[in-house]
Amino acid sequence: MQSAISRATLGRLPAYLQLLESVTSEHISATAVARALGLGEVLVRKDLSLVCGKGKPKTGYVTDALKASLKAALGVNNVTPAVLVGAGKLGKALLDYNGFRDYGMEIIAAFDKNAGKNRKAAGKPVYSMEHLRRFCLMHDVKIGIITVPADAAQSVCDQLIASGIEAVWNFSPVMLKVPQGIALQNENLALSLAHLHSMQID
Repeated sequence: MQSAISRATLGRLPAYLQLLESVTSEHISATAVARALGLGEVLVRKDLSLVCGKGKPKTGYVTDALKASLKAALGVNNVTPAVLVGAGKLGKALLDYNGFRDYGMEIIAAFDKNAGKNRKAAGKPVYSMEHLRRFCLMHDVKIGIITVPADAAQSVCDQLIASGIEAVWNFSPVMLKVPQGIALQNENLALSLAHLHSMQID
């Protein structure tokens, strides 16, 4: 199903699912979803139609059925193992977050050049980088999360891809280069902060 859904739409599906998790009514309309999330009604109708078809006139969607369809589209029912490289403060915060599993991903281990000093972080094992490839291949890991400094990010990314990783979630403040066919999501925290600051000034 995911191949038929655009990346932009996939990016909005978690917000829809999070909203529906708090809904107690048996039915919900696209209009109500749009209003709650501050999105355009036409956009929401289009997104939801790709996931589970059109809602019924007047009643909208059956809430539980819509949640199930969203979870299927996001792959929530099939938890994908992930590894994190860079067990510093940000890395440990991500390791400590338990909500990833609700969206189909679980960080099963971390890797760090200083693994010998701290063999566990947030209850997850921390290994040295020399074990990365073997671990990923052994556990069929397909998602790699990068939380290392900018000067090490590309090297880490290359190592992850060489270890069989098919999707990279990058928290380092640098634009990475990946081969065709590798999914890449950049999270630029500095840019987000600058955006918030500019909104305050306005």
